[in-house]
Amino acid sequence: MSSLIEQASRRLEQLRQAGFAIPDAPPAVDVPPATPKAPVAAVPAEPPRPHVVSRQVDLDLDAMVSAGLVSPNAPRSHIADQYRVIKRPLIANAMGKGSAPVANGNLIMVTSAVAGEGKSFTALNLAMSIATELDNTVMLVDADVARPSILRMLGLPASRGLLDLLVDDKVELSQVLLKTNIDKLTLLPSGTPHTRATELLASDAMTLLIQDIAKRYSDRIVIFDSPPLLLTTESRVLASHMGQIVIVVHAEKTLQSDVEHALSTIESCPLKMLVLNQAKANAVGGYGYGYGQGYGYGYGQ
Repeated sequence: MSSLIEQASRRLEQLRQAGFAIPDAPPAVDVPPATPKAPVAAVPAEPPRPHVVSRQVDLDLDAMVSAGLVSPNAPRSHIADQYRVIKRPLIANAMGKGSAPVANGNLIMVTSAVAGEGKSFTALNLAMSIATELDNTVMLVDADVARPSILRMLGLPASRGLLDLLVDDKVELSQVLLKTNIDKLTLLPSGTPHTRATELLASDAMTLLIQDIAKRYSDRIVIFDSPPLLLTTESRVLASHMGQIVIVVHAEKTLQSDVEHALSTIESCPLKMLVLNQAKANAVGGYGYGYGQGYGYGYGQ
């Protein structure tokens, strides 16, 4: 290597002596050392939310039987037979096995024209009856937020629920659901009382919640115990999201004009069922089904 450098130096010297201009080598430039960058603080990742297990509650099944409610451990009863007939077309429509597809068929609202018709009793018994099915689970939602009664009827204390989900987006559904000792029955209470409870029922948050509940489990049937149709407009908004509506009519008490008016407020719902409560065994005649304990049903036109 050194001989090559010496040869190149001699050659350059010869060229200078011969009159050729040889430019001087550029001066070396000192390059300052790179300034070390300040260390960047690592941003801690948001910790994953812990998995929340819904709270378990035990229902007094014997007390339910005494109160005239359907119970899975009770011997065959007249009221259980009534609800077997009532639930069958509802389940078929919910699972897409009816005569025609029903959008949101697994969302069933139980309501009435006015108060005192027995809608909450019907909603609870319907949920209990569906919970005895082998292929379906059921969630009962107490959406009558102004006058909640489902927990009281079951002998359970007040609990967080629907209104808490609508008020606070940090509350998750699993945090307020109540799993029961009936394997396929889950409860969603009405929740903490709120001064604008009925407005919350008609809010966008309620719409999103309904969509989430409807699509989360394909085998789940969701029953909403709703406010009466002629007492609040919020129940009519809720009805617009439902695939099926059950209207409870108190025999020999509810005015026909009230029933007709209630039906006119939910014309957009594809399927409407009328359940006649407290009917005499022969009162229903050819319209639907009559029972000694007083239930009948038929589809409203």
